[in-house]
Amino acid sequence: MGSRQVSEELDWQGKHVTVAGLGVSGIPAARALAARGAVVTVVNDGDDERSRTQAAALEAEGITVRLGDGATLPAGSELVVTTPGWQPDKPLFAAAAEAGVEIWGDVELAWRLRGPDSAPWLAITGTNGKTTTTRMLASILEAAGLRTAAVGNIGVSLLDAVLGDEEYDVLAVELSSYQLHWAPSVRAHSAAVLNLAPDHLDWHGSMEAYAADKGRIYEGNQVACVYNVADPATEDLVREADVEEGCRAIGFTLGTPGPSQLGVVEGILVDRAFVENRQKNAQELAEVADVQPPAPHNIANALAAAALARAFGVDAKAVRDGLRAFRPDPHRIELVEEIEGVTYVDDSKATNTHAAEASLAAYDPIVWIAGGLAKGATFDELVQRSAKRLRGAVLIGADRALIREALARHAPEVPVVDLDRTDTGAMSEAVREAARLARPGDTVLLAPACASMDMFTNYNKRGEAFADAVRALAATGDA
Repeated sequence: MGSRQVSEELDWQGKHVTVAGLGVSGIPAARALAARGAVVTVVNDGDDERSRTQAAALEAEGITVRLGDGATLPAGSELVVTTPGWQPDKPLFAAAAEAGVEIWGDVELAWRLRGPDSAPWLAITGTNGKTTTTRMLASILEAAGLRTAAVGNIGVSLLDAVLGDEEYDVLAVELSSYQLHWAPSVRAHSAAVLNLAPDHLDWHGSMEAYAADKGRIYEGNQVACVYNVADPATEDLVREADVEEGCRAIGFTLGTPGPSQLGVVEGILVDRAFVENRQKNAQELAEVADVQPPAPHNIANALAAAALARAFGVDAKAVRDGLRAFRPDPHRIELVEEIEGVTYVDDSKATNTHAAEASLAAYDPIVWIAGGLAKGATFDELVQRSAKRLRGAVLIGADRALIREALARHAPEVPVVDLDRTDTGAMSEAVREAARLARPGDTVLLAPACASMDMFTNYNKRGEAFADAVRALAATGDA
């Protein structure tokens, strides 16, 4: 199995550290630093009731909290630790840069606080599929008998994982582009970039900057840099990375794999990377049917997870067993019901065009429920590529007109229902209209290609509303 990386001990006693932001990662960071003797000041833009409650708890532990002013660098700061959501153009960071003060993210802090002989990281990023792939990887590692956890942008926080009492053999680590931006020292055992598509450009400033932050995950890799053969931009990031001597580029593909790749041959996931004589030999890992659901983009996720597991020395049987045991989180191409020959699928997690395109590619014919907050996205390319699969479309949400106009340009023959309401009850009407358009053998697919916050708290609530509406439809028999 993979080697461990020894971390250096840092002296935090009396070090003045500013933590930018309360919340899921800011509070644990402040506490971890204070526990090591640092003089911690937390700054936070907000000054609401929740922030005041959090601040009171921290102040009772001797941590200074400054609410309503996240722009000014506290005097004497020697380090800034930021939560992932704070954009790089914040005045606090400009002040830190001018003062020559380093800025770390929560992931960088976790990396620096790792104990000696700590568990290696198998790291995953990408525009879409990160959480599913990370959880698939953890399932495979568990099937191999390894002590592991899915951590980072999901599940257990990285700080808790590296500082807690539980011992791990290896960690499956999901990293967002926000986290990677502030993580200059992280060096994974092996890492994967699943795909690259425009997303979070308001935060990063450009596609180039977004891709560069994703590419940081490959820096210093020891064994394997895993890339997507179908997405050449991911291989470009491998070429640009400074890795350890002997680290290999490993591709995954939905087609027949070449040497140093994993792929699919006649319904079998196969490995031509971690085998003897990879020019001629391949190792069977699992059947496509072992992956649930067996949609193309989910098979790609499985191959990426398998590649990282194989890079860590996991055998083929554990890959198969781990994939068989895995079930995706809710609202990710989740089958809700079949009603009178029509299948209803919830992919509320498809919050951007890249994710929606992958979802649409898995079904045919489709009545598509889409819309929400576009976040600056355009929909022409998505509609062009998916038009032939569409039986109809039902549009909801604040930016539905953008999708309607793309459909008019590239799929004028597709019937469109435009629901001019943004209350949460719109989902019930959307499902009824989709059922009216659908025929036996069709799939009604919620793949919004947009964020949810115009109508729902988050994509989970949107997916629940869809599932509730479908079940109500089944109960009334109105389909």
